[in-house]
Amino acid sequence: MDFYGFYTGKIFDAYKYLGAHTEKQGVTFHTFAPSSSRIALIGEFNDWQEWDMNKVSDGNFWECYVPQAKAGQMYKYRIYDRSGNAVEHCDPYGFGMELRPNSASIIRDMNKYKFKDSQWMQNRSDCRKKPLNIYEIHFGSFRKPSAKADDWYNYEEMIDILIPYLVKNGYNYLEIMPLNEYPCDESWGYQATGFFSPTSRYGTADQLKAFVDACHRHGIGVLMDFVPVHFAVDSYGLANYDGTALFEYPNSAVGVSEWGSCNFMHSRGETKSFLQSCANYWISEFHMDGIRMDAISRAIYWQGDPARGVNLNAVEFLQYMNQGLKGMHPSVILAAEDSTSFPKVTDPVDQGGLGFDYKWDMGWMNDTLNYFRTAPEYRPENYHKLTFSMMYYYDARFLLPLSHDEVVHGKATIMQKMSGDYENKFPQARSLYMYMYAHPGKKLNFMGNEIGQFREWDEKREQDWMLLDYPAHDAFAHFMKDLNKLYLEHSAFWEKDYEADGFRWIDCHQEGRCIYVFERSSKKERILSLFNFSDQEQIYELKLSDTQKLKELLNSNLAIYGGTQKRKGAAKTIKDGRILLTLPPYSSVYYLAE
Repeated sequence: MDFYGFYTGKIFDAYKYLGAHTEKQGVTFHTFAPSSSRIALIGEFNDWQEWDMNKVSDGNFWECYVPQAKAGQMYKYRIYDRSGNAVEHCDPYGFGMELRPNSASIIRDMNKYKFKDSQWMQNRSDCRKKPLNIYEIHFGSFRKPSAKADDWYNYEEMIDILIPYLVKNGYNYLEIMPLNEYPCDESWGYQATGFFSPTSRYGTADQLKAFVDACHRHGIGVLMDFVPVHFAVDSYGLANYDGTALFEYPNSAVGVSEWGSCNFMHSRGETKSFLQSCANYWISEFHMDGIRMDAISRAIYWQGDPARGVNLNAVEFLQYMNQGLKGMHPSVILAAEDSTSFPKVTDPVDQGGLGFDYKWDMGWMNDTLNYFRTAPEYRPENYHKLTFSMMYYYDARFLLPLSHDEVVHGKATIMQKMSGDYENKFPQARSLYMYMYAHPGKKLNFMGNEIGQFREWDEKREQDWMLLDYPAHDAFAHFMKDLNKLYLEHSAFWEKDYEADGFRWIDCHQEGRCIYVFERSSKKERILSLFNFSDQEQIYELKLSDTQKLKELLNSNLAIYGGTQKRKGAAKTIKDGRILLTLPPYSSVYYLAE
């Protein structure tokens, strides 16, 4: 390892030295604990008796070689502080870990699994000019073997459960909520103890590799959530690792997050090397196609509060990490969950940006959902909630998210959020999604949204798949599948997502009637999208001087989706640059312009 680079926060491969590494015979253990007075290695290989580790290098690193240790065995570090007090810790760089509430690390042979996805890896891209339709899941509650909260399918079992579903329903990327080890189910992985350990809830490192490998062989990219801002407070984890605040701030005013977790101290080179190496580890060792970084606003600003100012150390860390990751893996996707207006989040680092490929458009999400919550009689005065996004859209490369955060903790599900009674929620949800998929920006949808889930997401229960026995939900799922596949097939929806000539308003001043019309275009096609978000049928005169025919691609009001129109409409001829169209209540339609 480059020790100078480790201390200065410049390296991305610290995990290749630190942690437990299998050899032809035995295992070598290394840990970094500069303030500890003594460290004992305990594990299954020595009946949990203390074997002293030796100081190596500059004395801040500790080492122990165990010839009889082997993959699959558990171990811990018993770390003595300067006063002689001992705390048992899992390995910060451990590649495996026990299921909570147990906390031992597990030795893994990271060289055993051989990927078979070379074709995917050679052709992988960041999708800037390609479709990116992401299905976000919590791995343990997509489907479950039983009703027990802690009964889960493992990574390999999910190959035959999840991948066919993604292919059938038109998703080309999967985003998984954090798979690092974590002690509290309710944190969903966002408060980690084992940053390098695939959670044992679902199996081993090799089983996760097999899952990602299978996704790639079926044309599915895999993104994983990564938390570079904070970590769990559990005493066996990173907190006070060597008896001092090694990874975190010593001052609780900035050291404790709003979630009660410990904030990483990004001014420390060792912490930066830890996090950079962790991000690179998931991409390199598991062939992850990218990472979505959580709570970036809390890195940009002290405690996420712009009034407290920019955290320059954390910003510089993000820039260096993103630039380094893209240099090593040009085709991976780096996405920021950032709700601030901080500039240049998706600009290149050498141009003063943070270097992300995409930024979640939280403004679009909030405005859109608030609009659809609004009763139709009040929508005229809120009309421009749906036009505002294009006022700032080209400031960044945005991704449109309807994520897990929007369907939990009393927020109601996407279907529930629609104004009105049960029957009126479905046509509005269909129109919401047609608006979303026609709007510029890549797409993300959380599991359950596509079947019209009414129950808020609960990590302890699988999705309400029995809803598909009800005609309204089955029809909605059929609609979402057709919409997804149409999106993947038509370049107008994604080729020029971030180019000004890829979008054009045709009519955004029908405030009284809640009608919106815009055009999306690519090099080979133009698609017109018309939306009537009022509860009244509207006769609308569409004026187009450069189009002769309109071919209907998708209509939210078709009977097969739960609407009233029996079949897809015939091609429409435009005479003298205008045509009268009948728009049913809460309806949307896409036309291919010819």
